[in-house]
Amino acid sequence: MNIIMFGPPGSGKGTQAAMIAERYGIPHISTGDMFRAAMEQKTELGMQIAERMEKGILISDEITAKLVELRLKETDCTEGCILDGFPRTIAQAEALDSLIDLGFVIVLDVPDDVVLKRILNRRTCSKCQRITTTDEGAQCQKCNGELVKRSDEKEEVIKHRLLVYHDQTAPLLEYYKPKDITYVIDGTRTVEEIFQDIIKVLGE
Repeated sequence: MNIIMFGPPGSGKGTQAAMIAERYGIPHISTGDMFRAAMEQKTELGMQIAERMEKGILISDEITAKLVELRLKETDCTEGCILDGFPRTIAQAEALDSLIDLGFVIVLDVPDDVVLKRILNRRTCSKCQRITTTDEGAQCQKCNGELVKRSDEKEEVIKHRLLVYHDQTAPLLEYYKPKDITYVIDGTRTVEEIFQDIIKVLGE
C-alpha cells in the first residue's frame, strides 16, 4: 500500500497522513520532518534547506529525491508507506516512479483563502513539534512547551508558497490522472469527515 498525499500548504496533509499511517500500520514519510531534522543538525545541507524554507522556496528536486530514496530503502517500508510532501514537482514524480509502485494518490482540495486563514492561525510546539492553533493559548496542552509561529508562516511567505504550489505541484493532478489511482477529497470539512472519505477510498 504505497500512498501519496498532496494538496496545498495548510490543507491538512500531515494530520491525515498520520491517521492513515496509524490505521494501516505503514510509515508516514514527511519530507517536511526530514527537512526540519536536517536543519536542527545544522549540517551544510540543513543550512541550505533552512534558507530556502524561510523564503518559501521549494527544496531542489535532487536533494528531496535523495532523502526520500534513502528513507524508502529502510525495512519498515516493505509493506508500503504514505508520502506527505513528496512529490511536489513532475521531476520528483518521475523519480518516484522508478522507486516504488503507487497504489493511491489522495488530493486534499482546499481554496487559497481557507489555506491562508488556517496557516496564519497555526502554532507549533517548540518542544514536541505538535501543531495546533492560537485557540490553545501560549502553551502546549500536551507537554507545556511554548507555542510558536514558524518563520515560514508569515502571510507573504504563505502567499508565495501557494503560488509555487499552483505552478509546480498542482500539475501532478494531470500527471497521475491517466494512472487511474487519483482521488480528490474535499479538505474544507472536519478532520474526521475527511478521514472517513479517505477510508472509503483505501478500503477497510
